[in-house]
Amino acid sequence: MRINVTGKIAIVRYGKIFRGNKVKNAMLAGATGIIMFSDPADYSAAGVKPYPDGWNLPGGGAQRGNVLNLNGAGDPLTPGYPAKEYTYRSSLDDGVGLPNIPVHPIGYNDAIHLLKNMGGQIPPNNWKGALNISYRIGPGFTEDFKNQKVRMNIHTNNQVTRIYNVIGRIRGALEPDRYVILGGHRDAWVFGGIDPMSGAAVVHETVRAAGRMLSKGWRPRRTIIFASWDAEEFGLLGSTEWAEDNAKLLQERAVAYINADSAIEGMYTLRVDCTPSLHTMVYDLTKQVASPEEGEEGVSLYESWHKRDNWTNDRDAPRISKLGSGSDFEAYFIRLGIAAGRARYTKNKKTERYSSYPVYHSVYETFEIVERFYDPSFRRLRAVAQVRGGLIFLLADSQLLPLDANQYAVSLRKYAQSITQLAQVHPEEMKMYEVSFDSLFSAVENFTVASREFHKRLENLNRAEYECVTSAI
Repeated sequence: MRINVTGKIAIVRYGKIFRGNKVKNAMLAGATGIIMFSDPADYSAAGVKPYPDGWNLPGGGAQRGNVLNLNGAGDPLTPGYPAKEYTYRSSLDDGVGLPNIPVHPIGYNDAIHLLKNMGGQIPPNNWKGALNISYRIGPGFTEDFKNQKVRMNIHTNNQVTRIYNVIGRIRGALEPDRYVILGGHRDAWVFGGIDPMSGAAVVHETVRAAGRMLSKGWRPRRTIIFASWDAEEFGLLGSTEWAEDNAKLLQERAVAYINADSAIEGMYTLRVDCTPSLHTMVYDLTKQVASPEEGEEGVSLYESWHKRDNWTNDRDAPRISKLGSGSDFEAYFIRLGIAAGRARYTKNKKTERYSSYPVYHSVYETFEIVERFYDPSFRRLRAVAQVRGGLIFLLADSQLLPLDANQYAVSLRKYAQSITQLAQVHPEEMKMYEVSFDSLFSAVENFTVASREFHKRLENLNRAEYECVTSAI
């Protein structure tokens, strides 16, 4: 639309992309500041009242959040290596992803006073939100308000400070050098009733269950590590720094990482994102967990999940999504290549189009909103705890690791086909640069054959003999 924002303050609507990318784009375009607001179109569910009468975001609610572009760097002054006391640190000017313009979030009750008087073009319809205004995009205000100015007075305090991760271990009885990790953060923007405390409570309950089993003489086959991360909201700092500090050890020894961030973001069904090798285990486990929904007594969580979110495009099974980024699994999954997964209760994405959950990162995200609206019986949270805890105990105590390489092969083939289809949109460039995916498909085929042979060998494995050998070791 060729709008010049150089030297101007931009008002930006939350949603669609990471807030830090909005700040980066504004900086590249020459803006001198950013005001971010939450539009009811993105943070209000239809037919639901604002908090405290419902669970929608009130007009005065502002979403907090970091706006760093770290790309997995961890501490922005020590990218790629652990931020110890003795570590060399870059200057603030050279820090990774630090914004150099002021940024401030506001609610839509405040935003409307700026937006209603904006001048300039009327935007495309898909740029418009749910406020009763034209959503003109500027620059500047209409004729009657052309002399108005916006001033941002933002006070920030950048400093190096100490953060604390809390790590607990249960040493494995037979394979102590194999680690199964359950990790989640405990820091919150305000009260953190959903993010992260609903997840932190699950970690605590899992630790309590493990402690009770230990008191009865049980010990896991493999080592279990419980982690409570600090400073996740500032850019996944606690988990990333611990991963950097233990990178070589974890790459050699870690079996899987299960993330324990928010345990609930909706009231509809289970949501699982994980490495393909965990798919079969997730399905088997959820068949043993009861559905938390009223009227579904005697129904498994798998059946309830399948009914509500069927993976129709690929197979007749509940949908499992790919892991992306944005939570503490990032360093383990993306950088260290460790199998990872997460589970939570979620909304109906077909009908509930709002972003995340309405009170996300606001002062209204309280224990009360969970207790009154999201999960009054706490049965949904219990189901999530059973899934997360079940994954940990299966990975730590199964005789053979319950990882399915065949499922990984199937997913790799789908990913390769998707990349090929995307490339076909640019046939001229494909021809010009002589792009071929033959080597990719050859590698996928080789992996598929190897995984098939591997699982055939597992079927014929004498497990009694295997148990004798590992016990002797």
